[in-house]
Amino acid sequence: MKVSTRGDYASRALLSLALHANGGTPTSVRDIADRTGLPQPYLEQILLALKGAGLVRSKRGVGGGYVLARSPSEITLAAIVSAVDGPIVAGDFGNPHEGGACEHEGQCALLEVWADVGSHLRRHLDSLTLADMVMRAKGLRPAPTMLG
Repeated sequence: MKVSTRGDYASRALLSLALHANGGTPTSVRDIADRTGLPQPYLEQILLALKGAGLVRSKRGVGGGYVLARSPSEITLAAIVSAVDGPIVAGDFGNPHEGGACEHEGQCALLEVWADVGSHLRRHLDSLTLADMVMRAKGLRPAPTMLG
């Protein structure tokens, strides 16, 4: 299982906005792309999805760009990834005991494990905010040594 490129890019873009918040002054897509090394056309699509999810606001025209719609402490990595990738799951295998999902040998036991893995991943990403990532990026909080 891995976080998609969209999920990674979205997280990097919002972290950049959080690191360079200028009292609500919008940051252009070009500046975000330059700082993060992300391709600008793809970044524009991702920012539109993040706007649709209510994570950023945009301003058009001269001096326009994007700002975080909420405080970095209120935006979780789970919210960012979900905004661009949809629900965080370990796989799209169906739910145990629904729609004939347990008709084959061992299938339900594995479906329960995959559902549990997805739940653990969601909880972990829900426990990490942009504010946490800002602290880590500035070297003020150590990175975790392992998932716990």
